[in-house]
Amino acid sequence: MLESVKKTDIIQKFRTHESDTGSPEVQIALLSERIGELTEHFKLHKKDHGSRRGLLMLVSKRRRLLDYLKKCDSERYREVIGKLGIRK
Repeated sequence: MLESVKKTDIIQKFRTHESDTGSPEVQIALLSERIGELTEHFKLHKKDHGSRRGLLMLVSKRRRLLDYLKKCDSERYREVIGKLGIRK
């Protein structure tokens, strides 16, 4: 689970306006952070299949949000990918 301080930092970095907390960019950034934490968790706990299912659901949700962003505004899509470094 993300700490509230870390979460607020991510929201401030990726928001599109002052009171933005739910734009696709913010959601993708928060999901990416959680995915990274779970990936580290699996390096120690290889047999935690319940959490692995949750990881796959998070990855799928992030993929859907990225597809939506790419379809609606490809410039914002490229910007998010560049900031997060999740594509080649």
